[in-house]
Amino acid sequence: MFDLKKFEFWFIVGSQDLYGDETLRQVGEDAQTMAQELARDPLLPGTLVLKPVAITPGVIHRLFAEANAAENCAGIITWMHTFSPSKMWIQGLAVNRKPLLHLHTQFNRDIPWDSIDMDFMNLNQSAHGDREHGYIAARMRLNRKVVAGFWRDPDLRLRIGVWMRACAARHECLRSVVVRFGDNMREVAVTEGDKVEAQIRFGWQVNTWGIGDLALRYAKISGGDAEKLLKEYGELYEFAPPLKSPGPGRNAVLEQAKIELAIKGLLEEEGARAFTTTFQDLHGLPQLPGLACQRLMEQGYGFGAEGDWKQSMLVHAAKVMASGLKGGVSFMEDYTYHMEPGREAALGAHMLEICPSISWERPKMEVHPLGIGGKADPARLVFDAAPGPAVLATLVDLGNRFRMIVNEVETIKIEHKMPKLPVARALWKPLPNLRDSAESWIIAGGTHHSVYSDALTAGYFRDWAAMSSIEYVHIGKGTDPQRLQDELCWADAYWNQK
Repeated sequence: MFDLKKFEFWFIVGSQDLYGDETLRQVGEDAQTMAQELARDPLLPGTLVLKPVAITPGVIHRLFAEANAAENCAGIITWMHTFSPSKMWIQGLAVNRKPLLHLHTQFNRDIPWDSIDMDFMNLNQSAHGDREHGYIAARMRLNRKVVAGFWRDPDLRLRIGVWMRACAARHECLRSVVVRFGDNMREVAVTEGDKVEAQIRFGWQVNTWGIGDLALRYAKISGGDAEKLLKEYGELYEFAPPLKSPGPGRNAVLEQAKIELAIKGLLEEEGARAFTTTFQDLHGLPQLPGLACQRLMEQGYGFGAEGDWKQSMLVHAAKVMASGLKGGVSFMEDYTYHMEPGREAALGAHMLEICPSISWERPKMEVHPLGIGGKADPARLVFDAAPGPAVLATLVDLGNRFRMIVNEVETIKIEHKMPKLPVARALWKPLPNLRDSAESWIIAGGTHHSVYSDALTAGYFRDWAAMSSIEYVHIGKGTDPQRLQDELCWADAYWNQK
């Protein structure tokens, strides 16, 4: 979906000029070996770019300044092969504007017990150098990711890969646009927010286009273009019997095809990667954009219903992070609970707009009435989400800061047919359980809208939140609501002084 190889990650290896040319030559060779091996590993989705060994303050400052100006540089990885005095790094780190990962490793895995001498110790002293490097980052209060372990271990590489994906999502969002068709749903609080602060914090431009702009585009879409898209639908989805031949149902699908083409055309023209709609502002459109929103999410666009621009941009960020991974990402809403003792679960859905990337079966195209919005019967894809582990993430504006809340869940198979609920849906057991999860989510101020993903884990969102300098709240297996409430009080003290 997204080419993550276009994002560069500069690998800066630290040393100093006191060890002599032979040591520096070996440092350079080891760094090159590491970079070449890491670059070939599919666990690292970005492009690793090895830079000259950093041995003086001038070299270090220049590398960071060049990284800031590099269009495709999405992050910097530092590693101290030898001891590298950290005062040399102050000017470089002070100007850095890229996400930073401190890799704490060493080139050799084992101590050569029989042959180890001081020359070996001087060359392979990451345990010394990285602690010096870690001190200056802590002293400067730098926001960074620390990953420790042997550089050939798959688990370490996976952690770097998670961070790379979060960096790619952040970098992608820095110049992105959210198109709001109309305003958010009237009187709803959680879909509001500070759009100026969002642009400062995340890079997103959040602007409004009148629904009339979309309606004009919709009116200009030809029947031939809609028919061509209808053929694509037929290859990807199962059509309900009434839609397989000409008639009102098939016409309803064609209307959604026109809406999809109209929205996509405007998004492409504006360079936008996310959008919102609201059923309170549909003037000039025949239907609520249901199928159209599902389809555009499937193509990687962010979406938020009822004008929820915060979840819209978070959907897109998650789409970038999940690119190439098994599973999907979708806009989601908590709808209703199953409170049978021992089998408690939450049913998530929306009126229509759930992305088919999370389906575990071929989605079915159907047309049904929708008792809201006052428009014609809309087409939509109907399916159940795939069982397995997943996460729910939401972004809320607390007035003085943004907070991300992530809840780990276990999606389960829906055993009962729901013939009168023809929408895409997911049924999950939230961790640690429904009661404690719901209490914790509500205590933290979590919205009813979220981003659902069975491709990502909480760690991806944590890294993205950290590099965006926003608060992160995790709800999982060991969460206790009362303890969380205390932690949120402590967090208020921290964030209120920033």
